Amino acid sequence: MTAKEIRQAYLKFFESKQHHIVPSAPIVVKNDPTLMFTNAGMNQFKDLFLGEAPIKYPRVTDTQRCLRVSGKHNDLEEVGIDTYHHTMFEMLGNWSFGDYFKKEAISWSWELLTEVYKIPKDKLYVSIFEGDEKEGLPRDTEAYELWKQFVPEDRIILGNKKDNFWEMGDMGPCGPCSEIHVDCRSAEERAAVSGKDLVNADHPQVIEIWNNVFMQFNRLKDGSLQPLPAQHVDTGMGFERLVRVLQEKSSNYDTDVFQPMIQFIAKHAGVVYGAEEKTDIAMRVMADHIRAISFVIADGQLPSNNKAGYVIRRILRRAVRYAYTFLNLKEPFLNQLVPILADQFKGVFEELSLQQDFVQKVVLEEEVSFLRTLATGIQRFEAYTKKQGELLMSENAIDIEKSFDDNWVYSILKDQMVISGEFAFELNDTYGFPIDLTELMAREKRWTVDMEEYNKALTLQKERSRAATAVDTGDWIMVNADLETEFVGYDDFEVETKIIKYRKVSAKGKEQYQIVLSKTPFYAESGGQVGDTGRIEDHSRMFFVEVTDTKKENGVIVHYTDTLPEDLDGLFWAVIDEDKRLLSQDNHTATHLLHAALKKVLGSHVNQKGSLVNPDYLRFDFSHFAKISEEDLAQVEHLVNQKIRENIPLKEQRDVPYDQAISSGVTALFGEKYGDFVRVITFDDHYSKELCGGTHVKATGQIGYFKIISESAVAAGVRRIEAITADKAEAFILDQNRELNELRALLKGNKDLKAAVSSLLEENAKLKKEAEKAVGEQSANLKHEIVHHLKTIHGVNVIATHVDLPNADAVKNLAFSVKDLVDDLFLVFTTLIDDKPGITVMLSDNLIKSKGLNASNIVRELAKDIQGGGGGQPFYATAGGKNKDGLATVLTKVEALVPA
Repeated sequence: MTAKEIRQAYLKFFESKQHHIVPSAPIVVKNDPTLMFTNAGMNQFKDLFLGEAPIKYPRVTDTQRCLRVSGKHNDLEEVGIDTYHHTMFEMLGNWSFGDYFKKEAISWSWELLTEVYKIPKDKLYVSIFEGDEKEGLPRDTEAYELWKQFVPEDRIILGNKKDNFWEMGDMGPCGPCSEIHVDCRSAEERAAVSGKDLVNADHPQVIEIWNNVFMQFNRLKDGSLQPLPAQHVDTGMGFERLVRVLQEKSSNYDTDVFQPMIQFIAKHAGVVYGAEEKTDIAMRVMADHIRAISFVIADGQLPSNNKAGYVIRRILRRAVRYAYTFLNLKEPFLNQLVPILADQFKGVFEELSLQQDFVQKVVLEEEVSFLRTLATGIQRFEAYTKKQGELLMSENAIDIEKSFDDNWVYSILKDQMVISGEFAFELNDTYGFPIDLTELMAREKRWTVDMEEYNKALTLQKERSRAATAVDTGDWIMVNADLETEFVGYDDFEVETKIIKYRKVSAKGKEQYQIVLSKTPFYAESGGQVGDTGRIEDHSRMFFVEVTDTKKENGVIVHYTDTLPEDLDGLFWAVIDEDKRLLSQDNHTATHLLHAALKKVLGSHVNQKGSLVNPDYLRFDFSHFAKISEEDLAQVEHLVNQKIRENIPLKEQRDVPYDQAISSGVTALFGEKYGDFVRVITFDDHYSKELCGGTHVKATGQIGYFKIISESAVAAGVRRIEAITADKAEAFILDQNRELNELRALLKGNKDLKAAVSSLLEENAKLKKEAEKAVGEQSANLKHEIVHHLKTIHGVNVIATHVDLPNADAVKNLAFSVKDLVDDLFLVFTTLIDDKPGITVMLSDNLIKSKGLNASNIVRELAKDIQGGGGGQPFYATAGGKNKDGLATVLTKVEALVPA
């Protein structure tokens, strides 16, 4: 079976068991502060497990894109080294939300593996949770008894909490699990050593293939376990491992999931896969990493220097480093794998094929940038080891002319040839130079890296970062557990409500509360639109607490306050800040109009890559590969304002079936998770029609006016427009007119401002040239006068004097002119330009060699008297300062600096 056939067989099997097939959620997680990436198939169903969202389908099945490169589930360092770990992988899953439980999950998994996929039964082992006395958790005897119907008891393994109790994180849904393992060894090997002894022992041919998790508990902040409202089944089968088993390969990378890319790499690198371990690992890393990189970018996360963007940049750089070091691919190459990958996932994950050009461009630009970084890092490394090597040879009285690679020299210095951990950390932190590459290059030179010092520096950095972003979250305290939350903010700005639950949170030393209401008009931050602020008033409207922000967590709207209301079980009024909401709506609708205008003016390739909508302005990031011309920008702005003047009424459709909305030509955003029913926002069926959960104006005329204030590049293939509307746009135009009127007044009412300003600029340029000519003549005359200040001290011609010139260039020209006139010159000028003191030092080249003088060192010493600093080259250096009274002192010190 091919990989595609294996995936389809899985989904078809569970569809026959009345499971609804759902699409993969985006790999980049939104609205969940505990996760950056989807790391398991259950992530998108977390709110269902917690009972915080209604269950539409009690049984579902899917294939989910997952990424495990950070946090508790981190497989990055194993990727490419072994045969079965990956960064991005597919998780095949079947789920029950309060419907079936262990009996069905276990029997169906056995049926699929042995009857559909035809895996020999004597190759399979299962494990169940043995219990944990410390937590008072009993052995999962129910699962044991069920497995006995299919598997001999000697193939049922009792597993500890680490292996057989599944938890998504430190807090959240969890429960005992039953794993299925496959022994892929030969018949002879299986007869010689029991596979039972190799389960969970990291044997490369005895691997876990499927995990049936029985969700029964919720882990609280204090570590205790609380029963979930209902029992659920959460299963996950590693697709890549399954394909390996069914295609009878010894490695996931030998299957048709990875081989097309690996063979492409091998051909271009001029190597043979399977011939050498180092090159094999490099190809596996590249083939694996490009999957993670491509799908994260396709889901809207660009490489950057923080959070999720930094993680994906690190993965990309790791792949480039392997290509550069082990395959000698010195030019950008990784991006060429994107079309192969996009074709491979057509009909499965269309996000990539629909954005193939964009993703490839982003990867290419990142490669170009990092290859420059690699070159810089290598130069710094070479300079460091050369300098340290010469220092060690000097300290050990070894002739510096001897080869540093000489075995005799090495035998003397080997214990001292250690690269500072601080330097290795600087290479990594400042230049993005991977520590494993530093170690590799060090080994090639027979040096070692002080990893203890490096890890200390890394730990300190992580602690600083953790302290800056740490959020201490308490458990939810229920007030009205029987109520469900409802958002009414599309229609109402205030509503009568009750508190369902609340909890205390602490971040950066500040304590706040999070409150969930039964009904709320507060829009939670989403889709780029900021969250509403406002008030929660008591029912008498005598007292209130301020709502400082509104966010969404696992689908639940959370209101942030600094204090709690009194009488938590009473009735309240939830009231939003109406002015802020209306201004935000202006900017949100304008963003839709802008998106449509960009598509019409620039082309259909334009797609939203990010946005920010707040009361003050809008920011819109979109895919486009070149700077937008002034003409096109003006056309975009005109088109948006034309639609505003048309006062197009809002056409809002709620609860539209997703497939129906898509077939109607609506614009959907990549990287967004849409449900089975969506909200469609339309302003003219032939102009702007988008899926959107945000708030909008009732008619476009409410926006008033739209003004673009900037257009710039954000990343490779991504441009950004910032714009303002309504009151802000009016204020901007008024300010522009005021400045124009003031300019006209300065130009004595000249109507042709462009001609008048051009004339002034021409006149200014002419006067500047004349001034420069005058200064040049003054400097030329001055050089002969300067020579009269010459004194000969210890055979050195010393000139130390104050010069009065209008700018630094004139001082520099004068210094070089004097140098041409005088041999063995030690020159010091003091200056006062624009009331700022300065020092210039010039030395003849022969003094640098014969006397050991250095202009940069001299100027730094003299600058102390003017409370300043500076530097430069050995023959020429300058300094500036704050204390002009110290200039006279500078000149008196010069003679003492001349060596005998």
